[in-house]
Amino acid sequence: MKSLKWIAAIAASVSVTAIVVAQSAPAPAFDVLIANGMIYDGSGGTPFKGEVAIKGDRIVYVGPHASGTATRTIDAKGKAVAPGFINMLSWANESLLVDGRGQSDLRQGVTLEVMGEGESMGPLTPEMKQHMEQRQIDIHYKIDWTTLGDYLSKLEKQGVSMNVASFVGAATARIHELGEKNVAPTPAQLAKMQALVHDAMEEGALGVGSALIYSPANYAKTPELVALTKEAALCGGMYISHMRNEGNHVLDGVDELISISRQSGAPAEIYHMKAAGKPNWNKLPEMIAKIEAARKAGLRITANMYTYTAGATGLDAAMPPWVQDGGLEAWIARLKDPKIRKRVIAEMRNPFTKWDNLYALAGPENTLMLSFKNEALKPLTGKRLSEIAKMWKESPEDTAIDLVIKDGSRVGVAYFLMSEENVARETALPFMSFGSDEAAQAPEGVFLKSAAHPRAYGNVARLLGKYVREEKKLSLQDAVRKLSAQPATNLSLHDRGMLKAGNFADVVIFDPATIQDHATYEKSQVFATGVSEVFVNGQEALRDGEPTGAHSGRFVRGRAWKGWPDGGCRKSAKDWSWEWSTKL
Repeated sequence: MKSLKWIAAIAASVSVTAIVVAQSAPAPAFDVLIANGMIYDGSGGTPFKGEVAIKGDRIVYVGPHASGTATRTIDAKGKAVAPGFINMLSWANESLLVDGRGQSDLRQGVTLEVMGEGESMGPLTPEMKQHMEQRQIDIHYKIDWTTLGDYLSKLEKQGVSMNVASFVGAATARIHELGEKNVAPTPAQLAKMQALVHDAMEEGALGVGSALIYSPANYAKTPELVALTKEAALCGGMYISHMRNEGNHVLDGVDELISISRQSGAPAEIYHMKAAGKPNWNKLPEMIAKIEAARKAGLRITANMYTYTAGATGLDAAMPPWVQDGGLEAWIARLKDPKIRKRVIAEMRNPFTKWDNLYALAGPENTLMLSFKNEALKPLTGKRLSEIAKMWKESPEDTAIDLVIKDGSRVGVAYFLMSEENVARETALPFMSFGSDEAAQAPEGVFLKSAAHPRAYGNVARLLGKYVREEKKLSLQDAVRKLSAQPATNLSLHDRGMLKAGNFADVVIFDPATIQDHATYEKSQVFATGVSEVFVNGQEALRDGEPTGAHSGRFVRGRAWKGWPDGGCRKSAKDWSWEWSTKL
C-alpha cells in the first residue's frame, strides 16, 4: 500500500509539474510566419532572403530572421513574398455584390480593388437607382444604398476577400444634378456638384474619376472638371481620368489632364494609358515627353495600364456623343429614325472625328463581341462585328446600330487598338501602375453568361510572366513596386503597399518561375496560376492556390474620411502633404 501511495504521489507531482511547464511556456509571438522566401518589400530595392511575421491584421516583422515562434509557419522557399497588389482600375463593383471572393483577381495576388472610373456607385438619386436597375445586364441586384460610402460599407459588411476603395465619379455628380443631357451646369448646380464630391471625400473616396469618351461625361467642359477636382484636392484627393481622347487627339487629351492638375492643385493619373489606333502608335513618345515635362515642372502626373493590345468597352464608343444625349433610352430611340441613322453611319465611317471613334480606329474585323443583355443575341458572343454583318447581309455600321437596338444596351465589345511594342514599352515607364479595367469574377454561375476580356483573369500574371520573366522589360522588384508601393503612395495610403512592420498584412506569395496568365480572347475565363498564398488584413484568403472563403477585405478610405482623427477637408490643397512615390 505504501508503494502504491508513493507511486500516486510521484504521478501527482509529475502532473503538477507538467501543468506549470505548460502554463509558463510562452505563447507564439506571431499568428503567421512566412519563412525562407525572397522578400520583395515594394520599395523596388534589391530582394533578400528573409521572413515576414503577421500578428492580427498587421505585419510585425520583416527581416532576415524573426525572433519568436508562430502559430503557423509557411515555407516560401523558391518563392517571392511581396505586398498585396493594387488593381488601380477595377470594375468589380457589380461582380463583388454576387461573389465576394473576386477570384480572377485574388488568384493573381490582388488585395485592393480601386473602382470609380468616371461613374461610381454613389451618390445616387431615386431616378439614377431606377436607371441602374433597369440597365443591368447579367448581374441583378437591388440598390439599397444611396451614397458611395454606403455602397463600400455594404460590400465590407456583406463580405469580400479583397479590400475595396473608390473614386467618386465626375459623371455621377453630373447626372445627380443635371441628368444625362448635354447641358452646362449653372453656378448653383456646379456648387451642388462640388458639395457631392466634398461629401464623398469625407465618406472615404480617393478623389475624382472621369471617363471622358462616354456620354454624358464627355459633355463636361474642362472648367467643370477643374472645379470638381479642386474640391477633391481640398480633401486630399487626386484626379484620375480616362482621357477625352486616346486616339487621333490623344496629345490633346494629355494636355487637358495636365491642365486640370495644374489648375486644381491635385495630382493626376491617366487611366489605361495608350495610343489607340495604328495611325497613332507613333505618338507614344510625345505622350511620354509631355508627361515627363509636367513631372519635371513639379506636377505629380502618373498613369496605369493593362497588359493587352485590345481594350473593352461598348458600341457607344463607336457612335457620336450627340446621338446619345439624354441617356441609353433616348439614344436607342434616335437610332430608329432613318435620317438620324444615316447621319450616325456617316460619322462612324469618318476616321477623323473630334470624338474618339473606336470603331473607325479598330474596324469591324477588330471589334469582338463580349456581352449581350438579350438572351437571343448571346450566341453571337465571341464573333467579330464583320462576321455578324456578313451573317445579316448588311453593312457593319448598320449591324452595330441594330445590335444596340435589339439588345437594349450599349453591347460589350473588345476593340483591338494598340501596338504590342508600345504595350511592352509602357510597362517599364517609371510612373506606371496597373489596372485590369475589368470585373473580379470566376468561370461559374452568372459570369458564364457573357465573355470577358482576358485582362480580367490575367493582367497581373501577364505582367510578371511575359514582360518580367520572359521579355525582361523590367525587373521583378520594379514590377512589384508598380503593383504595390507606387499606387499606394499615389493614393496616399500610408499603411499599405509595403512589407513593413506596422502596415496592414496584405501579403502575396508567388512563384516567379511559374506565374502565368492563361486567358485568351477565344477562351477568356481561365484562372492565372503561380500565386499560392494571399493574406488580406492578416487573414488567409488564398491557400495553396485556392480561395479559403475568408472575407477579411475592408473599405479602404481616403485621408479626408471624417472617421480619421485628423479627417475632414481643408481650406487649401497645400494643407496636405503630397508625396512622390519611390523612384518616381
